[in-house]
Amino acid sequence: MRVLVTGASGFVGSALVSTLERRQGVEVIAAGRSSSVLPPGGVVGPDLCGEADWAPLLAGCHVVVHTAARVHVMRESEADPYGAFRAVNVAGTARLVKQAVTAGVRRFIFISSVKALGETSVPGRPLEADDPLHPLDPYGRSKAEAEECLAEIADAAGMEWVVIRPPLVYGPGVKGNFRSMMRWLHRGLPLPLAGVDNLRSLVALPNLVDLMAVCLEHPAAANQRFLVSDGEDLSTPDLLRRLGTALGSPPHLFTLPQALLLGIARGLGRGEAAARLVGTLQVNPTKTRKRLSWQPPVSLDEALALTARHWLGELA
Repeated sequence: MRVLVTGASGFVGSALVSTLERRQGVEVIAAGRSSSVLPPGGVVGPDLCGEADWAPLLAGCHVVVHTAARVHVMRESEADPYGAFRAVNVAGTARLVKQAVTAGVRRFIFISSVKALGETSVPGRPLEADDPLHPLDPYGRSKAEAEECLAEIADAAGMEWVVIRPPLVYGPGVKGNFRSMMRWLHRGLPLPLAGVDNLRSLVALPNLVDLMAVCLEHPAAANQRFLVSDGEDLSTPDLLRRLGTALGSPPHLFTLPQALLLGIARGLGRGEAAARLVGTLQVNPTKTRKRLSWQPPVSLDEALALTARHWLGELA
């Protein structure tokens, strides 16, 4: 089986390539943006913003796994954020899908985001895979629109498609807010989060990659949307405690009224990040587990330990 992986120089794409290259009978074409961080044997792929010609990389491919995207950014610099996201995540994806159809690709797997469904969930009512799309920010809107474009083009051509919507992904090499949390804990900073009463779903990188690999061929994955998580939702204080254990740096938590916490964060330009720390966002992966007979191969605590060891190794 010949598989094209886009975004192969990224956090998720590079991990998938590493996993697939160890599988017998799988030939991987790893396409990314930068030759300096591509896996060995990888190629610099076309620019998703331009009139990309994917034909040479798609030749003979059975499956495309599209992980490349303009990702959510905390400090947006574009005057038209949605236009910037749409150029890559919608128009760029649509061009790739159309060329995959022309090349005779059998299945197209799109790595979307839980943000296509929304930013929060109602306590006690996790988001479901087939819930209506309700994106709120430009990134989520672009992912939702890309999902719809994929299904429309693929259905008309008879090409199978799969959409996977991960929540926060963590693992060795993680960036963003998760990396910031490790830094806070390692430095022993007092954190005003003891009173946060929320629940959030997470997915470890090894678990997400395992599901992606299952979706390459599983017949029940065809033309379906899936949610994925580690299966254990945590409050922010509990996550900090479990991550602190993995780092050997127990958290120093204290309580600050949530309204005051959010107000201070907004004043510092970190309102969006703080809202995620205190908000609830749960997903229900039951459809994924039942339909694909899939279970996360790595427990949350094992994944936290892997992530912590890798980060501490970078500091050494």
